[in-house]
Amino acid sequence: MPTENIRRTEVSLLNAPVSDLYVLPEMWSTGFGSPQSLTESGFDYGNDMSLQWMKRMSIRLDAAIAGSLSVRERDGIYRNRFYFVTPDDVWYYDKRHLFSYGNEHLAYTAGKERIVVEWRGVRFLLQICYDLRFPCFSRNWIIRSDEPLPSYGYDCALYVASWPTSRISVWHALLRARALENQCYVVGVNRIGEDPQCTYCGGTCAIDAYGRTVASCPEGTIASCSFEMDLEGLARFHRKFPVLEDV
Repeated sequence: MPTENIRRTEVSLLNAPVSDLYVLPEMWSTGFGSPQSLTESGFDYGNDMSLQWMKRMSIRLDAAIAGSLSVRERDGIYRNRFYFVTPDDVWYYDKRHLFSYGNEHLAYTAGKERIVVEWRGVRFLLQICYDLRFPCFSRNWIIRSDEPLPSYGYDCALYVASWPTSRISVWHALLRARALENQCYVVGVNRIGEDPQCTYCGGTCAIDAYGRTVASCPEGTIASCSFEMDLEGLARFHRKFPVLEDV
């Protein structure tokens, strides 16, 4: 039930290390499934229980809260929507690559836009689960400018997921690949638990632009982890080894 998941998540956030950003899994308040069974009843855009909780916690923690929800828009279509909520604003990304193997495309409508959000000097690319398998969609790019050195489109890609235990080795391999090929940080936050279709063991981690794991949670356990980005070091790496200038 959303109410119980919200309660547990709130306890976890309040006991987690103080951060500028807290990231939750895909459909964190309900688990992954058909929208008719998951979308909170009486949903009115901007007023559902889980999103309102994200807004309140963002203000309370003076931080951004990010994670996806199953939502129904006013025209009746359903979206797998990744919200990035700050004390003053709400951004969102609608999942582009729907998981047809699990019939997600029959229930939800795909988004079209890539979304990058800047928060406290860090640019975050918002992605959801199956998006991880499509490297062209997440390709970092260089912003050409009059500055002596160009800048990259984002510093960190966020992947929130309901990625099953049976394919967890693929999850780790692809997260590392996205970090290496885009010369960025990658944060992957995956659920744990089970539903009628799958079991989920977590595998939440953060990877730097060199492919090194800089933070991780133990698999199969409700846990949190934290790390601090080294943006100056990331910029030095880009200057030293400007791979994406050759794209």
